[in-house]
Amino acid sequence: MEAKIIETMKNAGKPLRPGEIAKTLDMDSKEVSKIIGKLKKTGDVISPKRCYYSLPEQS
Repeated sequence: MEAKIIETMKNAGKPLRPGEIAKTLDMDSKEVSKIIGKLKKTGDVISPKRCYYSLPEQS
């Protein structure tokens, strides 16, 4: 699941909200938020502004 979220962020090329990612992947936004939380802790995802997330190389 993490790989799919990272792939979606990569394809978007801009910071996304968890709800946008959830809609794209047809997932529950709470589940996406939980996974993003894990990815943030490992440094795979950053939050350039409140409630938006992107990959470090996109910021």
